Amino acid sequence: MLASTLVGNSQRLDGGAMFGNAPRALWSRWLPPDELARIPLACRALLVEAPGRRVLFETGIGVFFEPSLRERYGVVEERHVLLESLAALGLGDGDIDCVVLSHLHFDHAGGLLAPYRAGRAPELLFPRAEIVASARAFERAKKPHPRDRASFIPELPALLESSARLRVVSGPAEARAALGDGFDFVESDGHTPGLLLGSAIGKTERVLFCSDLIPGTPWLHAPITMGYDRYAEHLVDEKSELLARSVEDATLLVYTHDPNVAASRVGRDERGRFTPLEPVPALTRFDLDAPRSR
Repeated sequence: MLASTLVGNSQRLDGGAMFGNAPRALWSRWLPPDELARIPLACRALLVEAPGRRVLFETGIGVFFEPSLRERYGVVEERHVLLESLAALGLGDGDIDCVVLSHLHFDHAGGLLAPYRAGRAPELLFPRAEIVASARAFERAKKPHPRDRASFIPELPALLESSARLRVVSGPAEARAALGDGFDFVESDGHTPGLLLGSAIGKTERVLFCSDLIPGTPWLHAPITMGYDRYAEHLVDEKSELLARSVEDATLLVYTHDPNVAASRVGRDERGRFTPLEPVPALTRFDLDAPRSR
């Protein structure tokens, strides 16, 4: 079983929104802002090549926005970078058997769509892939709360339903059944209801795609949350529990939004705070079955 992190289109978003409860004097040390107070962010996906199937966790933001919205939401590139990342591995979107969406916010699901073309309706990519999403996350996308309505793509739920490739699962057990051996899931509610976090488990390694529960290494600090999180205190509890388990079993965490670190293990410092260990800028066909070097 092989794991690869894939970069998608990058963003620049307001640092205050991304570090909602932290003062600028603190978060600007982690990710220095530009003159508009925006910080650089990745939109990273995880590809797992398992026997007989290729599974993609999320698709990044893509380039489905029309130009003025692309500028508003800080999307840097005008081309679909995730497709280029797949091509670098000798793959195309037609080679993916399953896409797992942790949730349907546009910066995690927008890469499902073809690049924007004036006068053309949105079109789905990944023509062979089954699309797996949790029931509560999908329902949220169909009927968003006013607080997070702008985070969703209005046309996407109907496109997925009409594709006949959507598989909505009710919780981790159904998600595990959908993916089969070698995959596991936990569900989280702090960022958005029904956030589905997937992991791939080889003979010697476990890799977990953290999505927006832990967007990057600065958010390993348990109290740090985003302004976009719906239930911040609940998120801190969920994150702390997950990180404690990750320390125990040496899980390799994959970060979707960290511009510098694609993955790391996690440990505790002398004060007991969670901290990244063995950070890497990318994983390329990392063998989850190979013996670990100690």
